[in-house]
Amino acid sequence: MALISDLGDQTPSRMAFDAPLPLQSGASLPAYELVVETYGRLNADKSNAVLVCHALNASHHVAGTYGGDEKTRGWWDNMVGPGKPVDTDRYFVVGINNPGSCFGSTGPASIDPATGQPWGSRFPVVTVEDWVDAQARVLDRLGIERLAAVMGGSLGGMQALCWAMRHAARVAHCVAIATAPNLSAQNIAFNEVARRAIITDPDFHGGDFYAHGVVPRQGLAMARMVGHITYLSDDAMASKFGRNLRNGELGYGFDVDFQIESYLRHQGEKFSGIFDANTYLLLTRALDYFDPAAAHGGDLTAALAPATARFLLASFTTDWRFAPERSREIVRALLANRREVSYAEIESPHGHDAFLMDEPHYHDMVRAYFDRIAHDLKLEGAR
Repeated sequence: MALISDLGDQTPSRMAFDAPLPLQSGASLPAYELVVETYGRLNADKSNAVLVCHALNASHHVAGTYGGDEKTRGWWDNMVGPGKPVDTDRYFVVGINNPGSCFGSTGPASIDPATGQPWGSRFPVVTVEDWVDAQARVLDRLGIERLAAVMGGSLGGMQALCWAMRHAARVAHCVAIATAPNLSAQNIAFNEVARRAIITDPDFHGGDFYAHGVVPRQGLAMARMVGHITYLSDDAMASKFGRNLRNGELGYGFDVDFQIESYLRHQGEKFSGIFDANTYLLLTRALDYFDPAAAHGGDLTAALAPATARFLLASFTTDWRFAPERSREIVRALLANRREVSYAEIESPHGHDAFLMDEPHYHDMVRAYFDRIAHDLKLEGAR
């Protein structure tokens, strides 16, 4: 095994696309830009490419840093890099910021060429399928016809599954972690509460707050607080905060008494300073709308029938937002189609956020799976 080292500083690139992107809604996105970041080297036959799809709050910046600043370290840096489970000494890893996001790709805060003003509320609703089609255009531009693997967790895992169904011939392996074939009613409900917090903020202005020089920070902060609760398990909250008081005694009022309250407020305030409110609405709606079985009368087996990839799925025991049973639904449907599937249900106290953490068993499993891919592809350094 290679010694683990740091990828160091990264430089994203920007790709401009003149051809409109047709959307599932029937609308289209005219000329647009996507921000892309790559790691490692593409080999001569372009067989070693791995696409990493980002989750709701993440971006193209998967690993490494910007300007040596540790605060800018990529969101999956513990997974991707030299000697890490997805080893960039072997693989060429691609991260793409999806359209509608707020980290550089064309989104609601971008200028609409038709009006010369920010898109705001006029930005079209985008879906997981739309993102996958946009990502396919990036791979076309890079000359990558077939992926060694497509990989993602949570909303990123939905994109990985969509790739396996929508562009089956282009995917050798699909790695879908802490994900689901669709959202439960409870999950849609949490998303709706978060959206209403934003929409009812007086500074939202129907989504066109840019023109007013304000940000709906209170609504965004509350949305983040609601979302963050769903990412943690009860055990994780109890272990980290319990009923501990911030100042050691009750205040007998409605300001912060408990440490968990302080933590959630901090997370909300921090998030409201870096994330776009319209983007939050779009991304949660894309989560709600993903349901490939709907076009097949609810039959997930039929929906997954076009997929020809090999699959690795993983879930975490305390993840109640994307519970293990949801991954098992996907496994059963794939087995019914006689696809090759590996599945792991990993003990972890960290809830949904476990897919981002250094869980040794989890990382060892992913490492072993990518070792196997490297062996099959006869990549340099494969065991």
